[in-house]
Amino acid sequence: MIFKQLFEPDSSTYSYLISCPDTGKTALIDPVLDTVERDLAVLQQMGLKLDYSIDTHVHADHLTGAKRLKAIAGSQIVYPAMLDLACVDIGAREGQALMVGNIVIQPLFTPGHTDHHHAYLIDNGTQQMLFSGDALLIEACGRTDFQSGDAHALYRSIHDKFFSLPDETLVYPGHDYEGRFITTIAQEKQRNPRLGNNRSEAEFVKTMQEMDLPYPRKIDFAVPGNEGCGECPDNIPEQYRSPCARHDQG
Repeated sequence: MIFKQLFEPDSSTYSYLISCPDTGKTALIDPVLDTVERDLAVLQQMGLKLDYSIDTHVHADHLTGAKRLKAIAGSQIVYPAMLDLACVDIGAREGQALMVGNIVIQPLFTPGHTDHHHAYLIDNGTQQMLFSGDALLIEACGRTDFQSGDAHALYRSIHDKFFSLPDETLVYPGHDYEGRFITTIAQEKQRNPRLGNNRSEAEFVKTMQEMDLPYPRKIDFAVPGNEGCGECPDNIPEQYRSPCARHDQG
């Protein structure tokens, strides 16, 4: 499997390039509108053509690059099927594998950060690779205080779906804000301050309820825009409009 981790600094978002060496089929997990040109240049340098963009959920902190990538590269858009969005080509459902050439991607329904969040699991033949989206981060987890968040549901998603995986499973998160790149299930079971060391559901919920976090600065346009697979709404503030203007979408 061909694999590359990519980073968008404004929202501290990781995107992941996955390609099947046998067929050339290629996907990007959680692409960002701001870095579409960078990602397409990387694909060109690697001699790859994009076939799929795969989102874990409707993001609140950035616009997805899915729609723009489809317009340029002809890639199909994959979102959680339960959203039933008109712009989506393929719906992701737990129990129904997504095929990128010979690579088998297993969607995992992991609500809590949002009510529709899906993570994606790949067995590369040596280790399992978990693309955890915003559910499980490196020694942290996604917020549960907006956009259908539910701390009880997130606790159960992480414990039932993630912490039941082999300890050596590699975890690639949707974000990191401290310059870290990767973690493992074993590390999160031990070191995650919100979830590790067998912390109870009640302790976790209390921790999440007591977090005093700022209102997400892009949520008012990112959520409706991402419900359109990366459409640029009219209400984008001027300081965030450059990717839309650059792409002639707004």
